[in-house]
Amino acid sequence: MRKKYIVFLALVAAISFSNCSNKYKPSEFTLKIIETSDVHGAIFNYDFIQDTLMNSSLSQVHTYVKNEREKQDLILLDNGDILQGQPTVYYYNYQNTIDSHIVSRVMNYMQYDVGVVGNHDIEAGHAVYDKLVKEFNFPLLAANAIRKDNGQPYFKPYTIINRQGFKIAILGLITPRIPDWLPEELWYGMEFEDMIKSAEKWVPIIQKNEKPDLLVGLFHSGFDYTYANSDENTYKNENASVLVAKKVPGFDIIFIGHDHETWNEKISNIEGKEVLILGPKSNATQVTEAVIHFKKNDKNKYDKTIETKIIDITIYPTDSLFDQTFQKQLKEVDEFVSKPIGEFTHTLYSYESNFGPSPFIELIHNIHFNLTDADISFAANQSFNSIIEKGPVSIRDMFKLFRYENFMYTITLSGAEIKNYLEYSYASWFNQMKKESDHLLLFEINEDSNPKFNEASKSYTLKNRFYNFDVAGGLIYNVDISKPKNQKISIISLSNGKQFNPDSIYTVAVNSYRGNGGGGLLEFGAGLSKYEIIKRRISSTDKDIRFYAIKWIEENKIINTDFEPEWYVIPEQWWKKAVEKDKKLLNLNN
Repeated sequence: MRKKYIVFLALVAAISFSNCSNKYKPSEFTLKIIETSDVHGAIFNYDFIQDTLMNSSLSQVHTYVKNEREKQDLILLDNGDILQGQPTVYYYNYQNTIDSHIVSRVMNYMQYDVGVVGNHDIEAGHAVYDKLVKEFNFPLLAANAIRKDNGQPYFKPYTIINRQGFKIAILGLITPRIPDWLPEELWYGMEFEDMIKSAEKWVPIIQKNEKPDLLVGLFHSGFDYTYANSDENTYKNENASVLVAKKVPGFDIIFIGHDHETWNEKISNIEGKEVLILGPKSNATQVTEAVIHFKKNDKNKYDKTIETKIIDITIYPTDSLFDQTFQKQLKEVDEFVSKPIGEFTHTLYSYESNFGPSPFIELIHNIHFNLTDADISFAANQSFNSIIEKGPVSIRDMFKLFRYENFMYTITLSGAEIKNYLEYSYASWFNQMKKESDHLLLFEINEDSNPKFNEASKSYTLKNRFYNFDVAGGLIYNVDISKPKNQKISIISLSNGKQFNPDSIYTVAVNSYRGNGGGGLLEFGAGLSKYEIIKRRISSTDKDIRFYAIKWIEENKIINTDFEPEWYVIPEQWWKKAVEKDKKLLNLNN
């Protein structure tokens, strides 16, 4: 009898608390949630790499957000990938590690409420993101980044924000493909759980323990779950945001990122309820926002309506107080990138590497060979259209050669695997030309079989990502664009004149993104399993390639950047004609 009475009292207390909590809420309430994502170091409206002004920055975001805070309650979210891109963050990641990080200073100043970890934030390494967790005035989330020692989330899985009695629950997830892109040294002690599995675990916990008025997803993961030959059944899908929205009921809004695309979509989940999906473009050019209206109904509960919008940040001015507050940090970074390190004998154009042999890529091969004792080097263009002028070069120019903080790996591959690797690269890059008037490059195709025009970029869209178009250094070979895929490559010899043998084992220099399986060239090209890819690594640098490239140029002072090509596109006349045509489609007429 006593136990029943205790249960009865508990039930009464729960009902009373529920009524009490609603009692102290206003009958109507409006909340705005704003998301930034994939800022990639665009803190100031200045591009430290190109030495020019930019039309977007967190300073401009702050102008917009500050104005909106005066109108209604506001929650400010960041969806990751802020620690890579501009020298601003590189400097505070690896050079000035004593002072508070520029990112924590800025985000605390802007009064962010929640952040999620992105893959490029993990790329900065434990020392950086562990430090930021301590410096942030807000939680950094990632429910599916799991500690190996105890099975608990490495970062906070979710957070609760209270606004005028309303509970807003925010669950954070990160794309689980980190191990395919980054060396384990950067994420040791963690493993990355499938996003759907993680959401299925945490949503019931949040609903039971927190009983939120609004459940928000903050996912550093893209929209298209079919990307890179994946589908809805792909385990640890890179872009599982929509799959979570569909398969895990409970979310009202999911803010996404990672793919640098604009999203403002409605998805129906398995219970037939609507879930809103929002995602902005990168580099602080856009923010997404959701305005939630709560209104009490006659059952003493709250109905909610949600309005969504994409905000163009480029039309807003910078915030003068923001810029003044961080003037010291801006000056430090500018002095760092402006430091002269050597001299180049010729001007380098990165766009040339989109069409064939280029001195730009040959310089990268040269750096790879000077860092390793490899027989062969694989490299791709990381900057679609950058120029490094002849004459004095500075640290800022190295961000054009090496956009990402990749390590240098040496791996082993057989001659046959190298040939297959190259076949895969060129099949994703070059079209099969059946006549002289065909396109050289592989474009996205419309229903009418013509290249697809992208209104946003005012150019035509390549079918695959240019940073996965690897070419080989240390080999003499031809690429026959008249041939179908897997029949384009003819390897003549090694660059030193020695015979190239399919059965021989060669040492190959690759960056860590490629050496961990990024882009699929080792897996789908060379035919290696993920386990075998890891086994093939024989050495790694302890710092990023850019760091060593700077040291190498400083030591050699004058770098001869006049390289003769080692590979050739045939038929040559078809190639030359197609290059001129496709350059126009991509607005590359330097």
